[in-house]
Amino acid sequence: MTEHHDKQYYITTPIYYVNGLPHVGSALTTIACDVLSRYQRLRGRAAWMLTGTDENATKVQEAAQKAGVPTLQFVDGLAREFQASWKALNIAADDFIRTTEPRHIRAVEVFFERLRERGFVYPGVYEGWYSVSDETFFRDAEVKDGVAIESGKPVQRAQEQNYFFKLSAFGDQLLAHIEAHPEFLMPEFRRNEVIGFIKEGLRDMSIARPTRGWGMAVPGEPNMAFYVWFDALISYLAATGWPDASDWETRWPADVHFMGKEIFVRFHATLWPAMLMALDLPLPRQVYAHGFWTLRGIEGKPGKSTGGLPNPTRFSQLLAERSGTSFALAADAQRYILCREMNFGLDTEFSVENCLRRFNTDLANDLGNLLNRTINMVGKYFDSAVPQNAAVDHEIAALALQVQEEYTRAMAEFRLNVALEAAWKLVARMNKYVDEKAPWSLAKAAGAGDAASQTALETTLYSCVEAVRIVAALISPFMPVAAQAIRAQLGIDAPIETARWEELAWGAAPQSLRVAPPQPIFPRLQDLTVDEATLFALSGPTASPQFEETQPNVSNPELTTLTADTAPATMPGAPVALQAAETEDPLIGIEDFMKVQLRVGE
Repeated sequence: MTEHHDKQYYITTPIYYVNGLPHVGSALTTIACDVLSRYQRLRGRAAWMLTGTDENATKVQEAAQKAGVPTLQFVDGLAREFQASWKALNIAADDFIRTTEPRHIRAVEVFFERLRERGFVYPGVYEGWYSVSDETFFRDAEVKDGVAIESGKPVQRAQEQNYFFKLSAFGDQLLAHIEAHPEFLMPEFRRNEVIGFIKEGLRDMSIARPTRGWGMAVPGEPNMAFYVWFDALISYLAATGWPDASDWETRWPADVHFMGKEIFVRFHATLWPAMLMALDLPLPRQVYAHGFWTLRGIEGKPGKSTGGLPNPTRFSQLLAERSGTSFALAADAQRYILCREMNFGLDTEFSVENCLRRFNTDLANDLGNLLNRTINMVGKYFDSAVPQNAAVDHEIAALALQVQEEYTRAMAEFRLNVALEAAWKLVARMNKYVDEKAPWSLAKAAGAGDAASQTALETTLYSCVEAVRIVAALISPFMPVAAQAIRAQLGIDAPIETARWEELAWGAAPQSLRVAPPQPIFPRLQDLTVDEATLFALSGPTASPQFEETQPNVSNPELTTLTADTAPATMPGAPVALQAAETEDPLIGIEDFMKVQLRVGE
């Protein structure tokens, strides 16, 4: 994560397919981007996070047909579900783009026309294998027994008139950029995959084909629709205001495109940079791919057909019900657990049981225990006033600095789990520190007139308060609600969003702090059992998407998507940032949201 302070830090999630509801896989990616943008703000840099929905895919149309809903109504409903899910996870995205929006369509049309003007787009006939599930064309060598070797998804033979992008012209230029900028593609072993893929020889890629009744029309050719990955990639640029806004370069190039590995090699690390090169546009500074969650007994990436991964809202509800904490704090707990469990870069086995155990060990036992002990002892021995002018315990102060350095290195490498491990070194040391120093014994001796014990007591509890304060700042990108609650118990009134890295210095706590009454943030889970019924409930959807009939938008008839099942196609208005979504597009509360029943046919 190379630091550049000449522009706003711009980070993007993938633009998610809306052929189904979110799960903890897409949740992890979105949480990670929120963590990274919050971390940049903690470091004093302005940040902008983009997420959104990719709505023009053939498999989205197929999912709508299975649901018996017009495609446009289907994507409208699921876009709202994604926004609601991210809001329920305390994700503060700054923008949410939909690929059926006018601003996106405008950018795609301009991008395409400029490519064509420069001679990088040409018409031709495609013949080969196509996977609807992957939205990808494959070579003969990449297909065996009717399935794509790479993904295991079925393919079908296709022959059709297409528009092609001259991807083959950019192999050497891509390799030169990767060599000159080793931080461009991360992690390193995935960069090597891209280099190998390019060296095998790039072939021109289809970017538009005959419409199947849904998709974005090629300008002036209503019977042709853009290939979904050509269209979706441009959303990252469209969200900056390109090509019309005068200030689009205050965000572009993106500092980080962050995603799962399946869309890394072909699209984000090869096709997208080549498209940008063709128009002499700056390339994103970094593209990072993490691994999949895997499930025991299921080979490959869990999907909807496998029973799959938990729905994040259901998972937060389970944590809230079993612990007795609030839904917002349970969502924070899930944010922590997912980032701590995932070995970023590699595939990682997902287990609900492991997550519940992690809640107890890390949040209830370690962090919660340290906070409660600290607050209780300051209240008992100093009448809630944090000791002032206490001597510095240099061992603990040095450890706090070491932890910050390890945390910083890990965040720079997108190893979020390692950053949390570093923070927990301080948590673990302080719990042991309390046992070693035995403040209860020091207080007893101080009460008998021992001045040395009084000094030691002051140093011990001041060290505990400082350590907890620093930990609260370190976890704030991961658990903003919990960090705010911890600061409130320490007597710090300033919102966690105003915290800056300089405040992590030892001794930087506000003067004359008074701790509040202790209140457990993460009560211990008593029930760690997970039976089949629980797993089924977790992986089920939270509610039936609200497929409300949408009225045509006639304000800008030039910007339309192709649709056979709605006439004419509507263009949803530009969405607001997630923080404002409730006032712009009212949603039911989470309590009511969890009560809605869904009837699904597959």
